[in-house]
Amino acid sequence: MHFADGTVPADYLGYVRRKYLWVLGGLVLLFFLLIISISVGAVSIPPSDVFLSIVNGSIDRITALLQPGASMDEPGNWDRIIWNIRLPQALAAIVAGVGLSVAGVAMQSILRNPLGSPFTLGISNAGAFGAAVSVIVLGTGQMQSTVASAVTLNNPYLTTVVAFAFCLLATAVILLISRIRGASPEVMVLAGVALSSLFTAGTMFLQYFADDTQLAAVVFWTFGDVGRINWEELGVMAFVVAGACIFFLANRWNYNSIDAGDETAKGLGVNVERVRNIGMIVAALVSAVIVSFLGVIGFVGLVCPHMVRRVIGDDQRYLIPGSCVMGGLLLLASDTVARLIVAPYVLPVAVLTAFMGAPVFIYLLIRGYRR
Repeated sequence: MHFADGTVPADYLGYVRRKYLWVLGGLVLLFFLLIISISVGAVSIPPSDVFLSIVNGSIDRITALLQPGASMDEPGNWDRIIWNIRLPQALAAIVAGVGLSVAGVAMQSILRNPLGSPFTLGISNAGAFGAAVSVIVLGTGQMQSTVASAVTLNNPYLTTVVAFAFCLLATAVILLISRIRGASPEVMVLAGVALSSLFTAGTMFLQYFADDTQLAAVVFWTFGDVGRINWEELGVMAFVVAGACIFFLANRWNYNSIDAGDETAKGLGVNVERVRNIGMIVAALVSAVIVSFLGVIGFVGLVCPHMVRRVIGDDQRYLIPGSCVMGGLLLLASDTVARLIVAPYVLPVAVLTAFMGAPVFIYLLIRGYRR
């Protein structure tokens, strides 16, 4: 926005500055929450020691990469807890929160449906069914009897591919329904409920024919939990989520145009069908990767974009990064509380997000209607 002489209005600069400050403030809060999340648990670790361990450990690993012959110090007990258990779990919560939120905000814009998200449209349940097929039928899951990890994916890539295939199937159904003239958000949500029921029934069918060990293991695995992640799987998930965020940010102007209506977007030169199809495929890929590694985590992609909208508006230039930050904050905070609420037991984070997400979203709807 410029005047005729090329200058930018002061009010507009202040408007943009407030949005950037909100996102930067969220990033700072996310960093402090990461330190606190790692420091609390069955073994309490001072936050200062957590920070020093992360900094020193990162420097040692960078040095080892640059100088393959360099030796690393023997890690202490706290370093083992931080680097082997709590840090990957906390980072997995951030990455999954970012991925689910960016997929949700993209779906809400692409489909012009305020209730769109991987969970409400049945895509997460489709991915869960595909992962269950891979674990039970194709044998990609190694069954264990430990409480910490009932299922270990010995072929996470095949599991992700199968989950992605079923996510694409659900996405194709959603896109087909969205093309029906006059399809309302309510119709889309009802279609998502139907798809969720269908794929949940398919998962139950597989569980019926599984043996006791497989049944117990797969039921445990379907609980959305970030505690089972390892560094290799975290790297794959982070790579896919980062690529999706870059893709959605690169299409921010297209999504702003679609928000104004398909005809308006076409008049501005946007290939609406192409943007919609590719965007839904990328969102399905993100959902498939997260589901195949962590299980189904609901409501994060639904609630976070609406929370951010009430602060910084509908402009996708700020809504997308703001939703990413809010998703990481919400899921990391939920995982931290889930580890403490019934200590020494660890509650799967999906249980807490379900309890929290439903009333929060109902509150947002009621508040919006009152306005």
